[in-house]
Amino acid sequence: MYIIQIIRGFCMALADSVPGVSGGTVAFLLGFYDEFITSIDDLLTGNMEKKKKAFMFLFKMGIGWVVGFILAVLVLTNVFESHIYAISSLFIGFIIFAIPIVVMEEKEAVASKKWAAVFIIVGIAVVTAITYLNPVSAGEGSVNLKQLSVSTALYVFIAGAIAISAMVLPGISGSTLLLVMGLYLPIITAIEEFLHMNFAALPVIIIFCLGIFVGILSVVKIIRKALESYRAQTIYLIIGLMIGSLYSVVMGPTTLEVPQPAMTLGRFDILFFLIGGAVILALQMMKQKKED
Repeated sequence: MYIIQIIRGFCMALADSVPGVSGGTVAFLLGFYDEFITSIDDLLTGNMEKKKKAFMFLFKMGIGWVVGFILAVLVLTNVFESHIYAISSLFIGFIIFAIPIVVMEEKEAVASKKWAAVFIIVGIAVVTAITYLNPVSAGEGSVNLKQLSVSTALYVFIAGAIAISAMVLPGISGSTLLLVMGLYLPIITAIEEFLHMNFAALPVIIIFCLGIFVGILSVVKIIRKALESYRAQTIYLIIGLMIGSLYSVVMGPTTLEVPQPAMTLGRFDILFFLIGGAVILALQMMKQKKED
């Protein structure tokens, strides 16, 4: 069980570190999402017995997550800009293949309240609006974090809170939102520099982590209550967020430091799309094998 938890954390980290599907989606696909959310909530607000149990669950996952995230960061900064369309095609594969799996896994919930399908439109509208209205996604490039002003620091803090909320929620990836906000590559670069013992980026990382902490405190209990009391509506909203994130990934190249044109069919890479789909299907097979 210890190894399984490490593998779970490793898979979540790989998802969290790239735009596409969130680590929450991976937890959802592998069948431990409710336990994951409950453990975070219990660690923050539970009694001592619940805290101990939650800590052990999250600690095992955390080992795999840290390893996966460090490996991903060290690789991503070297390939992201130079192969943006191939990587974006991979992310689209993640999303397209994950959506029907989410629907199948939650077929009882979605079938019980079909009227709640309106929340799909809400989810699509939210992500599309964030992407469309954000000036960075209109071709102004990524945010410069080398000269950290008060307004930029506040922006990084808010982005951290929003990103972790999305990472915990199955659906849109927090990395996708960072991509939309022009912070994905700057944050990944800052973390890579820190891993190489360049501490100039440490203030940015600290501010971002503070935002993550605030986001965790504010969103986990809300998600837990929503899944318990309004599961069908929440699942439909998640599906909408996933569909809407396709637009975010398509517009992702416009947020790079040197903006590139948005993805088109001519720039779409079918091979990487299929690889993304294969990864999602492999995760689903892992879950089914564990259940058998």
